[in-house]
Amino acid sequence: MSSIRRYEKIMEVLLTKKEVTVAELSDKLGVTGKTIREDLTRLEEQGLIARVHGGAVLAQSDQLGILSSKAPVIKHAAEKASIAAKVIQEIQPHDIIALDGGSTTLEIARHLENQPLTVITNDVYIISELASKDMIRLVVPGGHRVRNMLAGPEAGSYIRQLNIQKAYISATGIHPQHGLSIYTGELIEFKRALIETAREVIAVINHHKFGQTALRTFAALDELTRIITDDLPNDIAKPYKEAGVVIV
Repeated sequence: MSSIRRYEKIMEVLLTKKEVTVAELSDKLGVTGKTIREDLTRLEEQGLIARVHGGAVLAQSDQLGILSSKAPVIKHAAEKASIAAKVIQEIQPHDIIALDGGSTTLEIARHLENQPLTVITNDVYIISELASKDMIRLVVPGGHRVRNMLAGPEAGSYIRQLNIQKAYISATGIHPQHGLSIYTGELIEFKRALIETAREVIAVINHHKFGQTALRTFAALDELTRIITDDLPNDIAKPYKEAGVVIV
């Protein structure tokens, strides 16, 4: 197993358990404790984890951008509700939209009225939220489950055959140089398919995630049509606007 794949597996475990020991990771990944400790040192240098006695915890436990498999708990709920309200204003009847998996996009789904729309999503919580809204045509690509999301090459291939007007994309972090990033590489194929297919690519990201970087970059800033966020201080917004990014 390559080092980058081990890093992803370590982050996946932490996203679920919040804390993990060297012994647990060594057993799960089939490598020595020495290798795990070296991996944890590397991840700590990147600011992704914090070392604790015998193991590690997430460095940014309140900024995951991905829901656990247990319950859809929304952190920074007020900010995400504000973003969702802005998104709802630009969605028109009969639009074909995509909602990437994540807590902010789940909030958008909760705000959607039961109206004639087509919604493509890979998030099982969003699927559950929209299933009762019978006027919304729900399109679910195939794939295997990664926590609360469906992923895999078949999902990406399916997405690339669709005519998507607006794709609302989530991320763990957004950075002027490193673009949009996430912890888990398995989710990148779906995100890339949305970005490459949709007429408009809209990142929905609360202000806490600006200036943050996760393990894997999946999009550059110039691939976005715009960013919809909550109240963003001018000094934080400045480098993104200078890079030509439209911020709503």
